[in-house]
Amino acid sequence: MPEPTCPICGKPVTPRWRPFCSERCTAIDLGRWFGEAYRMPDAPAEPPPPDKPEE
Repeated sequence: MPEPTCPICGKPVTPRWRPFCSERCTAIDLGRWFGEAYRMPDAPAEPPPPDKPEE
């Protein structure tokens, strides 16, 4: 099985910082989450119900 690599820089993973290789790459990834570079898909919003016709 191939050795896992860091998703940020591609270096071999360090057990202490898994799945990253260092504290630096961990901080970069966290910054991307805080900066909303990564987004989780959401279900599309449902359209509002039609207005009642006036009688």
